[in-house]
Amino acid sequence: MSMTDKLTARLPGRLAERVDRSPTVAVVRLHGVISSNPSPVNRGTINLASVEAPLTRAFAHERLAAVVLLVNSPGGSPTQSALVADRVRELADRRARTRGPVPVLAFCEDAAASGGYWIACAADEIYAHPSSLVGSVGVVSSGFGFTGLLERLGVERRLHTTGEHKARLDPFLPEREDDVAWLLEVQRDLHGQFVDWVRSRRGDRLNGADDSLFSGEVWTGAKARELGLVDGLGTLRQVVSTRFPDAEIAISEPKRPLLARLGLSSASGGSRAADSLLAAVEGLNNKAVWSRLGL
Repeated sequence: MSMTDKLTARLPGRLAERVDRSPTVAVVRLHGVISSNPSPVNRGTINLASVEAPLTRAFAHERLAAVVLLVNSPGGSPTQSALVADRVRELADRRARTRGPVPVLAFCEDAAASGGYWIACAADEIYAHPSSLVGSVGVVSSGFGFTGLLERLGVERRLHTTGEHKARLDPFLPEREDDVAWLLEVQRDLHGQFVDWVRSRRGDRLNGADDSLFSGEVWTGAKARELGLVDGLGTLRQVVSTRFPDAEIAISEPKRPLLARLGLSSASGGSRAADSLLAAVEGLNNKAVWSRLGL
């Protein structure tokens, strides 16, 4: 007898019957910038490693009515976006083969942009608030050039490579045209993969010209609905209460970072200073990604 069965057996008759038969809508929170290098201090980073456990738990519920992806992300790593989206589809397909299909719904909160929208497209249906920011089907790279800075500081930099292109886009060397051309070619390749993924998932629900839909533009949820980037407008509670009125909602999310769980970010002395600096740097990086959406 499972733990659930043991607990259910102790409840009064009708209540036990309701608990035993109530369907479950499993909700997975996906919040933050998408990055393969999460901070050990800050929350709010999405990658395959951090979401594997909550996604697996979500699809493992016995009386599963639906899985919900609660997405709030401005994007980030295209590879991690694709890995998370692929994992969602793998788990959904496995569930369909072993226990029968269940719908996967995505809800866009403040933003499901760029990689955030890539992940949302793993769902069978996408919903947004009218004020959500949705889309940004494009690829961006950014950096800084420090040419001449070291010389002015009296620092000699020594760089040795084998291979003609090993030091492409070095920030301390003048930018070269062939390096920029290489980067743009990589971006076009990634953009093509992104576009193919959106087309494969949204199909004939898309309603707009390619040069508009896939231009990297960001739209409100209301406009995204017109363009077929989302299926409807509404919040998690609104849609679930209508579609699955008898369901219990079970929410899971990635665990807090290790240092935060251990309370080390508030330690005394040097550890506290180091953690504060790390948190500040990560915060600035995350803010820079969010700021591309004006948030």
